[in-house]
Amino acid sequence: MTSNDKPKDGSEEPRPASPRGRQASRQAPQPVEPRPRRYMVAALPQPHPAVPGAAVPALDGDTVRRLLEDDPEVRVLRRLRGTAGNPGAQAPGFPAVVVAEMTAEHVEALRRQYPQLYFERDRLLTYSDVPQPPRRRRSAPAVVPPGVESTFAFLVRDADGTPLPGASVLVTGHGWPAQTSTGTDGRAVVTMVGETPESINGVTVRPRSGYWSVHIDRPALSTTRDNLIEPMRLSETFNGFPGRQVFGWGQQAMNLDRLPPTLRGAGVRIAVIDSGADIRHPDLRDRVHAGVDLVGGEPDGWSVDAAYHGSHCAAVVSGADDGRGVVGFAVEAEVHVCKIFPGGRFSDLIEALDYCVEQRIDVVNLSLASRHHSPLVAAKIEQAREAGVACVVAAGNDGGPVGFPGILPGVLTVAAVGKSDAFPPGTAHEAEIRGPVTGDGFFSPRFTCHGPEIDVCAPGVAVLSAVPPDGYAALDGTSMAAPHVAGLAALVLAHHGDFRGLFSGRDARRVDHLFHIIRSSCVPLNLGDLHRTGAGMPNALRALAPALAQITPEPVEADTLLGQLTAEMTGAGLLVPAGGGPDGDSGHTGRGGKTGPGAQPGMTPQAAYGAGATANGPVPGGLVTGGRRGRATSTGGASPAGQGGAPGGTGTRGKRGGTAADRPYATGPGGGRTPGGAADDAPMAPRTANGMPAGGIGPSGGEQAAMAWLREEMRAAGLLGEDPADPTE
Repeated sequence: MTSNDKPKDGSEEPRPASPRGRQASRQAPQPVEPRPRRYMVAALPQPHPAVPGAAVPALDGDTVRRLLEDDPEVRVLRRLRGTAGNPGAQAPGFPAVVVAEMTAEHVEALRRQYPQLYFERDRLLTYSDVPQPPRRRRSAPAVVPPGVESTFAFLVRDADGTPLPGASVLVTGHGWPAQTSTGTDGRAVVTMVGETPESINGVTVRPRSGYWSVHIDRPALSTTRDNLIEPMRLSETFNGFPGRQVFGWGQQAMNLDRLPPTLRGAGVRIAVIDSGADIRHPDLRDRVHAGVDLVGGEPDGWSVDAAYHGSHCAAVVSGADDGRGVVGFAVEAEVHVCKIFPGGRFSDLIEALDYCVEQRIDVVNLSLASRHHSPLVAAKIEQAREAGVACVVAAGNDGGPVGFPGILPGVLTVAAVGKSDAFPPGTAHEAEIRGPVTGDGFFSPRFTCHGPEIDVCAPGVAVLSAVPPDGYAALDGTSMAAPHVAGLAALVLAHHGDFRGLFSGRDARRVDHLFHIIRSSCVPLNLGDLHRTGAGMPNALRALAPALAQITPEPVEADTLLGQLTAEMTGAGLLVPAGGGPDGDSGHTGRGGKTGPGAQPGMTPQAAYGAGATANGPVPGGLVTGGRRGRATSTGGASPAGQGGAPGGTGTRGKRGGTAADRPYATGPGGGRTPGGAADDAPMAPRTANGMPAGGIGPSGGEQAAMAWLREEMRAAGLLGEDPADPTE
């Protein structure tokens, strides 16, 4: 039971908390009995169905509440107020709802007595990253002797011997899995009934933050000594992290890092309905402006996140652009948090959506799902849509059909995709790879829910983001994919001209047009099943093309541009810096100097080069002025996904097609971004590992390569117009 069980109107005294320890030990034991079920009860709209031949009086919300409060077999918990329908909207008003506990048998009796009442189970909602790698289908052992059990002790520490407390340890065998967490000494003990060391299928360890997960198939476990597991630090993959800011691989895949720093989502309000957001975190401290705790009712309870889930989602949406850690999509949007987890139910979601309507929220991120349909929640989501509130919903993580509310037509439903070079081998992320895999490494993970209701797909494997109190973790789930799309939706609302004109009103047309723009911006992914990818992956450059066309480059002084150009070419290895040479320090291997940043585990060579760049290139500001977040220096060889493939459909569910994206993405800071055409355009000229056009042998070839690379970079930065002689333009 949560504190949400007590009435919010004070009609019943809260139950005193049962202290642990000596006082609790004096209490007599109680037999375990089934819990009463929780229901939402509302008066049906008029005309309501009546028993044939009988006159049934109409009921309002106050009457329903008094009726239930006077019933000794009903415990009233709280009441959700009714709301009127929006003027001119098709959706009717929302009735007052009484949340109460009673038995299923008593509900049937009340239904017969009061046919004008509507009863609906107030079910639990689920949120999570992926709890465990998929279990292989193996036949059970022929005979398991009764009483057989195995105890495994684990020691989880890093390579330096530092124990990792709070790490989750999951052991799967032929029977039920067992899960525990490590103590302060990094140790954990798991006892499994009916299992032997030979029957264990896998071990997964997930540290709380700062480290990659570990997954071992068919582990050789000992029952007589500690089983040592040493996760890899995130900083071993992302050079200088978290002291240096990085773009997540998903943000690069959606071309967020190619947007000019003037597009930051100012003026848009985003709500994250989740487990709260820890505002102590540097990436959230100045980004989350307000919230409400619908579980505990504490004034600041929304700023506490014991589950780590809401903070991770909030930082993907709007993490601070402060030069360290991670950066979100809409870094200047106003972020609100509605805390409904742990213990969130349909009634809490209804209250959270009421908050969003009242606060004039523009985009709601719903990283939650249920296997059960709720007509009341569906009505509330439709009412929010009519009020101009756009709901972006995660598809679900159990690998089956799309969950609720992702199946509703008025939301944008997001599935997850992964990328094989976005994480090191041997992690739990690797266990989620499901074929086919594109040439760029994209795959549809095993856990993502799928079906004709999927609108788009977004990065949802090994997503790096903030977790309490000041750490970072790489998590999996459609819960991580939805914030990518919610953040992009905020940018579109803030900067796309359509929402300052024809679609400026807060109504359903505004929401539908926003979803249409996002679907139309998608680059299709050919992963064998359109029900797993929808229209494809949204692309920030396509979605914001009208806004980008209106940007006027700032004037740049010749000396400033020359200095930036020199630094860019030096960082690319085209020029030797002053003092360089055979005995100088060029920063590049093979030039007699110190070795530059090399490839890190789980990173491509392009990412290793990008690790030496700032968010805007190898020098502060790069070729883009105006802020921290800008276009990264080109380090990749293929055309960007934003330019590849055909545009997605306009949202017709279950009838989507297209070609695969044809561009690899690197993890880590920076990332490869070169101007390019559609998938069927003439191919770009050959390029080196650093993303420059490959020139001939000798100085003349290097000069030609440098000039061609310079023209591309300056044109992509808006400093040069299009070249009419260039067939790829």
